[in-house]
Parts: sequence; structure tokens; C-alpha cells
Amino acid sequence: MDYEISLANALTDAFAGVFEKAKHSLVVVQNGRRGAGAGVIWRPGGIVVTNYHVIQRGKPKISLLDGRTYQAKIIARAKDIDLAILRIESADMDDIDFPVAPVADSHDLRVGQFALAIGHPWGQIGAASAGIISSLGSVPVRGKRGSVQVIRTDVRLAPGNSGGPLMNAAGGVIGINTMILGGDLGVAIPSNVVNAFVGEKLGQVALPAAM
Repeated sequence: MDYEISLANALTDAFAGVFEKAKHSLVVVQNGRRGAGAGVIWRPGGIVVTNYHVIQRGKPKISLLDGRTYQAKIIARAKDIDLAILRIESADMDDIDFPVAPVADSHDLRVGQFALAIGHPWGQIGAASAGIISSLGSVPVRGKRGSVQVIRTDVRLAPGNSGGPLMNAAGGVIGINTMILGGDLGVAIPSNVVNAFVGEKLGQVALPAAM
């Protein structure tokens, strides 16, 4: 019994540690409409990844969990895979150390592994929900031929989770949650798909100095 209690306490502490580690790179993404989605600081220099449907054609603002708010520039977006790249804009960018999320290799995922999602469901800023990976597969790309890889989980998502991170037990981001692709509550775009998208788009765009 003591061993079971110790194990349960260790797991609880580990999950809490994952959340504490990840929340610093979690942001609130607002586009002028009611409600808000989530985003992840993906690369240095204030590069944020979120869902296409979170921003669409709005003028987004980024808020950190410590309350700081910035204008954001849309760098790239892809409706078919529901991804978008934003850049935080600030006059003192050189003086700000935006915490970048640790990104894990989604090729290493297996069904049954633990998964933790954080976001802002129903306006609850920085809320967490947990589950396991249910399946690894693909769904048809919206409006195009072909398909995109997805992670399906039994993690319960709600409006406000979109664009937020799905993480493994070590706190690495394994995907970006979306409530559009696949039609399931627990669907995420794998981190390797996100990395490919970010690498391609940032290679095409010369980022101007922040104003």
C-alpha cells in the first residue's frame, strides 16, 4: 500500500511538473472576436504557432500568462492543415527572452502513451486535461487531395484549447491541438508536421525588424 501511495504521489508530482514547465511557453491568442484560442512559442524571437481557425483574417494579439500583451504579425497560415505562424511584435524585442517550448519528436509516439493538453477552455486560462494517445493516423486535407497526419487522444478539449500544446510525460510538445481536423474532440497535429510547416514558411519569409 505504501508503495502504491508513493507511486501515485510521484506520478502526481511528475504531471504537475510537466504543466509548470510547459505553461511558460503557452500564450493566449486573441483576434478581436469574442473568445480566444491558445498558441505556443515555438522558436526564439517570439515565433508563435497556433491554429488557422483561431486567427483567420483577424488582427491578433498575444498575451503571456504573466499578463503582458503584444501585437502579433501573421507570418504564414495554412487552412488545409489548420496551422498559422505569428510573430510577437514589440519595440523592446531584444530585451525580451520569450520562453520557447521544448518540442519532442512525434515519430517516437506510440498508442497508449500519456498525453497532456493545456490551453484556455471556455476562458479558463492555462487549464490542463490529460489522457492517452488513442491512435496515430491521418485525415483528408481540407479542400485538397492528400492527407495530413494526426494524433487522436481521449484528452477532453473545448473551445479555447485550439492552438495549444499536446505534451508527453517529459513535457515535450508532441502536437498542436485542433478542434477542426478530423471531427474528434481530441485531435492534434503532430510536432513533426508543425516543424516542417514552420521550417518551410520561415525559409520563404524575410522577417522584418519589430516596430
